[in-house]
Amino acid sequence: MKKICLTILLTLITSVYAVTTVESKPITTTVKSTKFNKAARLKQLTPIQYDVTQNGGTERPFDNPYWNNEAPGIYVDIVTGTPLFSSIDKYDSGTGWPSFTKPIDNKAIITRTDSSMYMERTEVVSSDSKSHLGHLFDDGPKPTGMRYCMNSAAMRFIAESQIKSQGYGQYLYLFKPNKK
Repeated sequence: MKKICLTILLTLITSVYAVTTVESKPITTTVKSTKFNKAARLKQLTPIQYDVTQNGGTERPFDNPYWNNEAPGIYVDIVTGTPLFSSIDKYDSGTGWPSFTKPIDNKAIITRTDSSMYMERTEVVSSDSKSHLGHLFDDGPKPTGMRYCMNSAAMRFIAESQIKSQGYGQYLYLFKPNKK
């Protein structure tokens, strides 16, 4: 019941505050380079991608490209290209946003208290770009019990078949039967 009320509240809030749906504007970010130029990357973002990542905005639930994406692959930071989440850890939380039980690497994210929207939540931020990704809740499935509720606008999906050619070959182990 608590989850349903929270989902309804968030849906109402985001329908008022959402800017637009995510436009599919390709950004050719590969694995993070040593000479990262954040200003240049930010200019490549669509308005909703910029609002979500830089202003802490939220896209509309059920109206974003990854909430129901079931393809195998990884999700990377739209700004830096840092790997964040794997489809292996993605599940349908019923909220309308892509949800994961854990990040690929805990060092890729930072969590901090978010007291906006008249409630206290845990915000998830990319450790490299300091971009807003979404929020973390403790109502997820086992084994972690966590729900990383992310915005599609903050990530780029790389299909398993494209992981190596996009420069992320070291993450193919995630899709092998006997993972590392």
